[in-house]
Amino acid sequence: MDLQIVRGDITTFPVDAIVNAANTSLLGGGGVDGAIHRAAGPELLAECRTLHGCKTGKAKITKGYRLPAKYVIHTPGPVWNGGGSHEAELLESCYRSCLELAEANGCRTVAFPSISTGVYHFPLEQAAEIAVRTILEYGKGGTALEVVEMVCFDGRTKAAYDAALAKMKER
Repeated sequence: MDLQIVRGDITTFPVDAIVNAANTSLLGGGGVDGAIHRAAGPELLAECRTLHGCKTGKAKITKGYRLPAKYVIHTPGPVWNGGGSHEAELLESCYRSCLELAEANGCRTVAFPSISTGVYHFPLEQAAEIAVRTILEYGKGGTALEVVEMVCFDGRTKAAYDAALAKMKER
């Protein structure tokens, strides 16, 4: 499995699945969640209504509708409360749950946003290390996933993920 760090708009990626940094209602919100819902069209919201929400750290899958991706995997990331409320474990669970769900649905290519680092205020460098470590560890177990992309919205985010990947490769 190849992990790539790229800059771009996740709603434009022609992959098997994109990950949505959702809220627990799965009914849309701000940031990447709102962008994905706008790009996918109203059918996405209609399908999300049938899922009855999702717990933080878990994931649920829908069709991609008007997106170039076949599927959207929705995962509510943890809100940062200083680090003492199991935020790191929950964030790790988000990535692992999404990878498992992607693989269970026959996906070979998956694109992730930086989960919880926007309005949920998870410290970017720590989130990047958790994401990169979790994805690389998942890939070591033998997987049908071929390419996982971390799609960074801006240069600061991409730099944090590039640094996290370089640090993991040094180990």
